[in-house]
Amino acid sequence: MTIGDKAPDYLGLDQNGNPLKRSDFPGKKIALYFYPKDLTSGCTAQACNLRDNYAELSKAGYQIIGVSVDNEASHRRFIDKNQLPFPLIADVDHKLVEEFGVWGEKSMYGRKYMGTLRTTFLISADGTIERIIGPKEVKTKDHAKQILQ
Repeated sequence: MTIGDKAPDYLGLDQNGNPLKRSDFPGKKIALYFYPKDLTSGCTAQACNLRDNYAELSKAGYQIIGVSVDNEASHRRFIDKNQLPFPLIADVDHKLVEEFGVWGEKSMYGRKYMGTLRTTFLISADGTIERIIGPKEVKTKDHAKQILQ
């Protein structure tokens, strides 16, 4: 997915197993953020920054939706532990991460592996991707500010 593309309406199943669609949020812009793993330091910092600035993001017209390849139970623990006010998509089949092109090769301590590249897609109310905050740009502790710029 690139700027100008139309994001799919069906996004996947949320932390409770309910289908989540872009059209569930009429008139809202969507900040669809892909992150590597629940309950890890960077992902927790990012989610908590979005939580702490949720009122401001909502006021600016954004619905925040997180996506990782973790399962629903993991997402529920992550939400409960951090009181997250937004849904998380359990993309266990990797459909969304692959469709958006954020599943790729990563490296840690010289070991290469496949994983989610931390990326945020800002989607207009009509479903068009307006901006992409890429893996090298995302600041986990100040992500809400990046979205609001």
